[in-house]
Amino acid sequence: MAKKYILYLIRWQLSTPILAIVLIWLASMNTILATVIANLIGGLIFFWVDRFIFRTIYPKPLWEIEEDIICADCGAKGKGYRITEWLGYNRRKDKAPEFRCETCKDVKMNEVSGKLKKK
Repeated sequence: MAKKYILYLIRWQLSTPILAIVLIWLASMNTILATVIANLIGGLIFFWVDRFIFRTIYPKPLWEIEEDIICADCGAKGKGYRITEWLGYNRRKDKAPEFRCETCKDVKMNEVSGKLKKK
């Protein structure tokens, strides 16, 4: 968290000269209108920077667990597992989620982790 905070403070300091340039450029306008425009421009730029700083990367897989499923791999019926998020892998909005039994989930996790390590 401290790393994110330091990045945020640096980002905050970088916004000052950018907004100052915009305010100088708009100096002939009404002060309030120039400030509103400068803040809108700052928001358009720094939304993406803040999104990058505060993105969440899960070091461990985030699992979804359901009861009474049929395993997508072996066809066994019972408790089902699927990884929804992990590092760059994101299947939260999957329209046809595939759940796996306890045995097959480990195989799938190893498969996904191998792909993530290569990135």
